[in-house]
Amino acid sequence: MHEIEPYYNWRHLYIAEEDSKSPFFGRTYSEFEFTQTVYNYYIHPQWDDFGSQTLYLKIIFVDYELGCCIIEFIGEWNDAIENDIMTLKRDVVDKLLVQGISKFILIGENVLNFHSSDDCYYEEWYEDVSEEGGWIAMLGLPEQSKHDFIRAGIQHFVELLDLIDWRPFTPNNLFNKVDNLIIKRLGE
Repeated sequence: MHEIEPYYNWRHLYIAEEDSKSPFFGRTYSEFEFTQTVYNYYIHPQWDDFGSQTLYLKIIFVDYELGCCIIEFIGEWNDAIENDIMTLKRDVVDKLLVQGISKFILIGENVLNFHSSDDCYYEEWYEDVSEEGGWIAMLGLPEQSKHDFIRAGIQHFVELLDLIDWRPFTPNNLFNKVDNLIIKRLGE
């Protein structure tokens, strides 16, 4: 797992630790010191710790004019024991909402497991963004994690999209693709 880096091909467009509006502004990273783990496996030091013991993230792009944020995840999303959604909502999402972000693209291809609790924080997040015409979309979840998201009813608040091959897109093109898919779904 230590070789799985956050997506870095957009770093010429956006770097969270250099963005004064980012919850991770001013963070410094080591390329050589591995200290964070998931399941006792070290993960790459570029992933951001946001307070969860098993889930890490990286904000890989933000466009304040579009009100859009793209966040990549790695690890186990555990709401049952760790209440990861509460920590994510309070310590990351709420800070982005204040900055005008209302459209969230979550990259979940490295979310190894999902353990649900109640859906209150997902509902709160959904209500926060829908007031602004926004949405939350999750891309590329592994089948077992997607199944668990659906079983917990999270798909009522987070659009689970099967857009697996997102890397060839530019951030703005990915945003447009996801936005169009959501508009199409709402029209059905």
